[in-house]
Amino acid sequence: MSGAAPVTEEAGEFRAALPGGGVLMGLDLGTQTIGTAFCDAGWSFATAAKTLPRGKFARDRAALQALAAERRVKGLVVGLPLNMDGTSGPRAQASRAFARNLAEALALPVLLWDERWSTTSAERAMIDQDFSRAKRAERIDSHAAAVILQAAIDRLAGGVL
Repeated sequence: MSGAAPVTEEAGEFRAALPGGGVLMGLDLGTQTIGTAFCDAGWSFATAAKTLPRGKFARDRAALQALAAERRVKGLVVGLPLNMDGTSGPRAQASRAFARNLAEALALPVLLWDERWSTTSAERAMIDQDFSRAKRAERIDSHAAAVILQAAIDRLAGGVL
């Protein structure tokens, strides 16, 4: 894909940008870390991956670019931290800006996905799997990224947009 890649909050628009499907990378953007997750090319299941330390955009971009190249990623799903009432606050605006910059830098389409409850859901699943408190703290962001990505691919693959 060349030129500016689309950044959208509409699943249908994102799916149209990827008619052949392909591996997607999910991101949970924290203030100190970035949780990553990947799904298969058929958009069936998402798996938690690395949690990266967050720093300056150039360093974050390089780390994400390396992961995207390694996994042959075709698109990105970035968690959008909306307020509980669905409005956008400063964190949502920062996520939108990060997504726009990343779409341009990686030349990949980006879907912004409502991430409300993703961390809570990820933590419950980790408790159910008997993760220790220390392991949960270490891996929560990548598991939240997997929850975000799974919700998005369920919508994308299901065709209900």
